[in-house]
Amino acid sequence: MSTLKVFSGRSNRPLAERIAKQIGEPLGKVEIKNFSDGEIWVKFTDNIRGADVFIVQSTNPPAENLLELLIMMDAAKRASAHLVAAVIPYFGYARQDRKDQPRVSITAKLIANLIAEAGADRVITMDLHAPQIQGFFDIPVDHLYSSAVLVQSFRRRRIPRLTVCSPDVGGIKMARAYAKRLEADLVLIDKRRPRQNEAEVMNIIGDVRNRNILIVDDLIDTGGTLVNAVKALRSNGAQEVYAACTHPVLSGNAMEKLKNSGLSEVVVTDTIPIQGTLPTIAVESVARLFAEAIERTYKHKSISSLFDVDKG
Repeated sequence: MSTLKVFSGRSNRPLAERIAKQIGEPLGKVEIKNFSDGEIWVKFTDNIRGADVFIVQSTNPPAENLLELLIMMDAAKRASAHLVAAVIPYFGYARQDRKDQPRVSITAKLIANLIAEAGADRVITMDLHAPQIQGFFDIPVDHLYSSAVLVQSFRRRRIPRLTVCSPDVGGIKMARAYAKRLEADLVLIDKRRPRQNEAEVMNIIGDVRNRNILIVDDLIDTGGTLVNAVKALRSNGAQEVYAACTHPVLSGNAMEKLKNSGLSEVVVTDTIPIQGTLPTIAVESVARLFAEAIERTYKHKSISSLFDVDKG
């Protein structure tokens, strides 16, 4: 049987180290550096001929994170690895998943093509912005869900009179899954987005008066959607407002917005390293989920049990 090797790019080494620790193996040795002009150079210092190689790398900005992943996969393929798996905790460019206006790129499909062309045999990722992006790949994709971790986190908090809120129509399926497993009510915010990175809350579908609210979403970018949702919920009589978001992109002045948002707590995962800290931000690790997915893939076992949040 081939050997299992886990390597890390530079985008999220702390998570890769946690994954390797869960597996019980040290991270593989790889040398990554930049030439003086910024060009990326990669060399695997471990022998990976015939090995099953799992490369952990989120593709959040800057774009060098994506390029680094592509170069690492190409190097692994050329070093005669038996299998090359891209473990992408946060899949960047997933929001550009359709041609919603003239003369724009379907960038999510482009990235999927690049990953396959660079040598990936399969992809393991978490909470894609649009689940149908799995179909953009011509290689197997294992799509994990952070709800296995986040639902348990909020069960432990035992928040009374809890109502789960989806901040837009696109997130209603995720919110319904949380509401079912937390035995909570469900409400929806009807939102209009006039332009990129701007969100305007229109109205709330459902009753939030005197309820504690949990907003669930796949990511926090500028924080505008989340902050506007909190304002709308509070103006309609909500009490404590919490948030559970998988990917803490937190671009621009998002941290400042969250600090002044009035949120009681924001729970995120470690798919992206957070720059800075806030007392109201709690981080739950998804290392165990990825470790189990990697081990099951290596041993040719089913990973469908990881999709059941009640086993998280």
